[in-house]
Amino acid sequence: RRHPRVSRMSSEKKSLLRRFFGAIWSVVTFIYRAAVVLSLVLFVVIVFGLTRSNTRAPMQDNLALALIPTGAIVDQLDDDPIQRFFDQANGDPPRQTRLSDLIDALDAAAQDSRITLAAMRLDSMWSIGLAQARELAAAMQRFQAAGKTIHVHDAFLPQSHYLVASQAQDVSLDPLGGVWIEGLSVYNNYFADALDKLGVDVEVFRVGQFKSAVEPFLRNDMSAEARAANREWLGDLWGLYGEQVETARELPTGAVTAYVERLPENLDRLDGDAATLAMEQRLVNQLETIDEYRERIGKIVGMDESGHGSFRQVHFRDYLNVVERERRAAQPPPSSEIALVVIQGEITDGFADPGMSDAQLTADLIDDARRDDRIRSLVLRVNSPGGSVFGSERIRRAVQRMRDAGKPVVVSMGNMAASGGYWVSMDADRIWAHPSTITGSIGIFGLIPTFPEGLSKLGIRTDGTGTTRLAGAFRADRGLSPEARQIIQREIEFGYRQFIDGVSRGRSLSVEEVEALAQGRVWSGADALDLGLVDRLGGLQEAIADAASLADLRPGDYRLERFEPELPWGLKLLQPFGAQGQLSALNGWIGWLQGPLQIGQQVLAPWRWLQDPRGVYAHCLCTSTERSGAQARQRY
Repeated sequence: RRHPRVSRMSSEKKSLLRRFFGAIWSVVTFIYRAAVVLSLVLFVVIVFGLTRSNTRAPMQDNLALALIPTGAIVDQLDDDPIQRFFDQANGDPPRQTRLSDLIDALDAAAQDSRITLAAMRLDSMWSIGLAQARELAAAMQRFQAAGKTIHVHDAFLPQSHYLVASQAQDVSLDPLGGVWIEGLSVYNNYFADALDKLGVDVEVFRVGQFKSAVEPFLRNDMSAEARAANREWLGDLWGLYGEQVETARELPTGAVTAYVERLPENLDRLDGDAATLAMEQRLVNQLETIDEYRERIGKIVGMDESGHGSFRQVHFRDYLNVVERERRAAQPPPSSEIALVVIQGEITDGFADPGMSDAQLTADLIDDARRDDRIRSLVLRVNSPGGSVFGSERIRRAVQRMRDAGKPVVVSMGNMAASGGYWVSMDADRIWAHPSTITGSIGIFGLIPTFPEGLSKLGIRTDGTGTTRLAGAFRADRGLSPEARQIIQREIEFGYRQFIDGVSRGRSLSVEEVEALAQGRVWSGADALDLGLVDRLGGLQEAIADAASLADLRPGDYRLERFEPELPWGLKLLQPFGAQGQLSALNGWIGWLQGPLQIGQQVLAPWRWLQDPRGVYAHCLCTSTERSGAQARQRY
């Protein structure tokens, strides 16, 4: 039995120790909380200090407009806004550039006496689609038609980059550089053998002879039907590529294809000098280093030796900020507006990762525009290979509600508006596409992976009982029963009929006509016009003008209003910062937070759009993109 006094003394010691360390912990907690509060206060002070320090000085005369797109060219910025903020804070270039920003800057500068010329550099651009390149090329031509010159300089011009660069009157290349054109192709990974080794069965249900989006899960190679269809639309797009380059560079017909076909022999002849070959073939105007280029442009607009040591210039994002500020000060905005809603990437019926479109969110944006009395019409910009059938139908119904409210809807198709991308478009008043738009692919499929064999290899068996013959019939750890397959196939056929009937009603074609051009077949925009799937050939600007005309609005009587997903309020505070790294003052202070935000990157990209609640999809596996390493340069 413990002695009472010893026990009491021990308790007193423990109490003293507890109070002592408790006091220390309270001090530590107070310091920690104070540090957090002070850090937040410091952050707010820096934010508002940078905002207030944003220059309002008038823009100088005789400047070069620096067109330096970075990252992927997109119709709508949909990358992670937090990641975007940290990129700006670290002085890294944006991972996305909005196409309309480049076009708006060129169009405004064409009429701005302060802008003498445009200087373009593309080595920080990751990718641009053929249709997007055509829209940018049209803006470049308008700029040059105003009597101003676009000067492009790069070390290396991949295929998609060169399509843009070729539209400039002056293209120069580094003596150690080159122009790399190879042609267009579609190559996919096929998983049949891999899935078989893993014991995964992929149950596929489809309608349409050409619906090849499911082939990677069933085969080890491309089917003859898919190969024939792909060759046709690839041939159309390649012909358009060559025509656009040859017209701009004043080359004979077929010169681009000849350049590719003779590339090995010509490089042998010139001992591998790709830059000299590009000059010889008239793909570029001259060879010069970046320093020589800067000096040459500096002779026109002057040098800025006290700043960045190059010629006098204004970055296109900074220029847009100036132009918008001047427009607001000059006159109030018109009361009538045209809404612009963008559908970009795979269509999902649920949470959408960056680069994908949440169907419910998109439908909500369209409904917001419908309820806004200022909105007179809607332009739906579609750049999507499709995805969830139910998600696509959500958007189509929102389009129909817009039309029922008496507000016209015009679709502008970008690089691709196929399968579900066409589903959301078919009820519009008018559809615009580029000749190089990939569209059609009218067909749907179902895809349900099961893995009972894979589990059995691990010694795992599935057994049980249910109340009906269908109870548990759709579990992934059991093979589908004949009854389950029958149900899904009938749903796929029903969905296909809905698609066919919808196209028939929306495009004023007979069911037989639609069936003849459907079957999952992919078409170029030029063919789609001949088939009646689209109404006009042109870009976003033409679609906006058409939407204004349908709403009885004249030029100058309206403005374009983008309806985009809302950013968190905290990130909205950071939007006013300029494009040239005003947030770089926060560089060392918050850069350490960047690492944890990069966790969870998508690895299995082919599976990421499989989110339809019934496993039914209208998706086109017909994307071919280029990507080159981007360098963190924001000025010449």
